[in-house]
Amino acid sequence: MSKLTNLYHLALTVTDVDRSVPWYERVLDLAETTRREDPETGIRKVYLRAPGDEFYVVLVQHPDTERGAFDGRRTGLDHIAFKVDSYAALKEWERRLADYSVTYTPATASRTVPGASVVVFCDPDGIQLEVWSGLPA
Repeated sequence: MSKLTNLYHLALTVTDVDRSVPWYERVLDLAETTRREDPETGIRKVYLRAPGDEFYVVLVQHPDTERGAFDGRRTGLDHIAFKVDSYAALKEWERRLADYSVTYTPATASRTVPGASVVVFCDPDGIQLEVWSGLPA
C-alpha cells in the first residue's frame, strides 16, 4: 500500500462564503484561486491557498441548511491547527490577529505537547483555528 504524502485540502462548511472568503484572505493570508457553484444543488465552493503552497482551504456553503453555532464537541470537526517555524513567527501571528481585530488567546505553552506554544482564535462561523510553534518533528 502506498503511503499518504501530504494533505491536499481541507473543506469547511460556512454559512456565507461571501463573508468568509475576505476574512480568510485577510487574516490567514490565503488567496482565492477558484469559485464554483453547482446549479443543481446550489452548493457554493471557494478554493483558497497560501502563496506558493499546495495546500488548499475550501469554503463550502450549502443552501437551505439549518445550522446553529459551531460546536467542536459535536461529531465532526473539532479544530484546525496550522504550524509556524518559530515562537517569533507565532508572536507575529498574534500581532496580525490584533491588527485585524480578531479575538484570540495569546501564545501559551501547550499542556499536551512539551515545548510547543499555541495561539487560538475563531473564524466568522466560530470554527476554532490554532497556530502552533515548537512542535516536534
